[in-house]
Amino acid sequence: MVSPLLRRTAVKYLVEQGKCSQRCACRLVKISRSVVAYEADGNDEEKELMERIKELAYHHRRYGYRRITSLLQTEGRKVNHKRVYRLWQLEGLSLKRKKTRRKAASIKVEMRRAEYPDHVWTYDFMNDVTEKGAQIRILNIIDEFSRECLAIRVGRSITSREVIQVLDYLSLTRGTAEYIRSDNGPEFVARAIQEWLEEHKVSSIFINPGSPWENSYIESFNGKLRDECLNQEIFSSIEHAGLVLENWREEYNNYRPHSSLGGLSPVAYVRKYRECHNLEALVT
Repeated sequence: MVSPLLRRTAVKYLVEQGKCSQRCACRLVKISRSVVAYEADGNDEEKELMERIKELAYHHRRYGYRRITSLLQTEGRKVNHKRVYRLWQLEGLSLKRKKTRRKAASIKVEMRRAEYPDHVWTYDFMNDVTEKGAQIRILNIIDEFSRECLAIRVGRSITSREVIQVLDYLSLTRGTAEYIRSDNGPEFVARAIQEWLEEHKVSSIFINPGSPWENSYIESFNGKLRDECLNQEIFSSIEHAGLVLENWREEYNNYRPHSSLGGLSPVAYVRKYRECHNLEALVT
């Protein structure tokens, strides 16, 4: 896609060379005359903001202008999404998003909603490959209330025993949830895991087979992980994948704004929740 900046340059060249009028040149390169007429009018603040937007867009290639606006506001900049959108459009930074057809569930299931941190966790598996084709298995665990990613475990395969190891670590570092939601995968319905959950007084919530919409939080998280990390990286090894995904998890929890959390990161959202309810923060 040719950016508005390059289109403006093309219009200027055609006009200066006497090839055609500005109106004709704009029609040829498919750009409006108002965009061509736009200039930063020597405003250093505007130029600096534009450079910062481009820098953030480069480092977060799958973020849209609203999420970039949240990052700018987190930095203390007094900008709104309309201003960022104007500059975003001028630089041609818009993302091409895939149009997906949503399938309506034939049976509506009442889900148990998380009402506070560590009320309901959910876990699921993903798959990927290294550059040499080796299979990568990924276990994700998130807190449904805060959307915080509690753990990402990476391996060639992940057994129920390894799932328990992750749950043991979480129980030692932050306690356990009251409920854990999952599909009916063999790792999750294994007797060893069910015994662990019973021992720690954690209730299981199993979604109906073939009904991923009943586990919408982890499905949404998996989509973000795929779009923003897995599709952007080439892993040389499983160890490399583990390092990259852990770094992404830290950024996701502490830095990435979430529209469903009012533009806050998961960690900031939990901190705000605990401050409002006079609760002590958990050590993570």
